Amino acid sequence: MKVLVTGVTGQLGFDVVKELERRGHESIGVCVENMDITDEQQVCLVLQKVKPDAVVHCAAWTAVDAAEDNVEKVRLVNAVGTENIAKECSKLGCKMMYISTDYVFDGKGMQPWKPDCKDYKPLNVYGKTKLEGEFAVVNNLEKYFIVRIAWVFGKNGNNFIKTMLKLGQIHDKVRVVSDQIGTPTYTYDLARLLVDMIETDKYGFYHATNEGGYVSWYDFAKEIFRQAGYSTKVVPVTTAEYGLSKAARPYNSRLDKNKLVENGFELLPAWQDALTRYLKEINNGTN
Repeated sequence: MKVLVTGVTGQLGFDVVKELERRGHESIGVCVENMDITDEQQVCLVLQKVKPDAVVHCAAWTAVDAAEDNVEKVRLVNAVGTENIAKECSKLGCKMMYISTDYVFDGKGMQPWKPDCKDYKPLNVYGKTKLEGEFAVVNNLEKYFIVRIAWVFGKNGNNFIKTMLKLGQIHDKVRVVSDQIGTPTYTYDLARLLVDMIETDKYGFYHATNEGGYVSWYDFAKEIFRQAGYSTKVVPVTTAEYGLSKAARPYNSRLDKNKLVENGFELLPAWQDALTRYLKEINNGTN
């Protein structure tokens, strides 16, 4: 199978390309230098030349706070760019997988969000534009996967774990929010699932994070320092007390993943185990 992957320099796109190659698929990874997704003509030219069997669309504007001051730029990437790809996939008759986010919901309550829930109420520009991207896929294609993820960490790029490790090296104490609840997602594990999915025709909406239970960012930080052997103290604070974010964040990022099991896909390992493997990877360059 020939698969084009956008956002190849990002955390997830990087691992998806590696997993495709590991399984013997032909993978074509592109970034903005190879294919600017906001340029409809360029998207058309690249996809018509490659003629992929599937596109895994990982590229996105993900800087949540910066998005609040760059609404049109963010919409151009997350909504218009996604629509450009979806339209071309439709012409080619190929599958498309769109990586989305729990931010399409308002994050209220305590119940895990189900993948087919249509109660969309994004709180910020990032969430709104990612939802517009979902609509662009649904309105242009029949052969699509929309996979919502949360709290992502991987080898490429920055993430919460790397931030905590840096802070832990220079501070005896760090403040971390304790009232936002979700589950971390290791891109190495996620990439394997996404390739499992793209090899099938079990289309639709899915949620995917690691197993291991729901935790707060505070709990996650404590486990990061414990596994890394740091003595850094983690102080729990509310989102309101933390008060540094320009964009509103969802309190409830719990995602229901039962649909994966119902469709025969293997759930991801526990996030605690994923963290262990990730720390080894970034320290030793191995997985």
